[in-house]
Amino acid sequence: MLCLQSHTQDAWLQRAIAHTADILIDHAHCERKAAANALNLLGRFPDHAELQAPMLALAREELEHFELVLAILREREVAMVMQAPSGYQAALFALVRPGMPHKLVDLLLVGALIEARSCERFRLLSEQHPDAALRQTFRSLLESEARHYSVFVRLAEQQAPRDAVRERLQVLAEAERDILDTVKPIARIHA
Repeated sequence: MLCLQSHTQDAWLQRAIAHTADILIDHAHCERKAAANALNLLGRFPDHAELQAPMLALAREELEHFELVLAILREREVAMVMQAPSGYQAALFALVRPGMPHKLVDLLLVGALIEARSCERFRLLSEQHPDAALRQTFRSLLESEARHYSVFVRLAEQQAPRDAVRERLQVLAEAERDILDTVKPIARIHA
């Protein structure tokens, strides 16, 4: 189902488990940014009615997850702090082509790739994290990320022919693989 061109290495998983608080803080930021991105798409493309219901639903769910992760942080007495960007998302968004419909297709596919990578990594955490409660939370998050991936791809396929969208997704997925090879390995969902 997922279009990823690489698999997360065990070193990432071990780093994520060893720095669970950092992963949770990072994911809280990711959920907030995902909600903002969904709303931003609506603001940038108000004439695309087909985006409205899916992006509003996605924004609501991302905000619910943001609240969930903030509650987990409070429960664990971990302070929510600012983080310097890893460079992953900026590098992906830099690949977005100008002009319509290419711009909207690429923005949707970049969203799909971000969700796909989150899904893959939450699967690993849901299977191997030593904390049973967190394993369950990560399992729930991975299911949402998989749904969001599908929503973004489906919406992209409404903007351009399916074959062209799948071809572009392949190109972006290969670039995403290369981007992950260049970002500093830190305890982040996308690093």
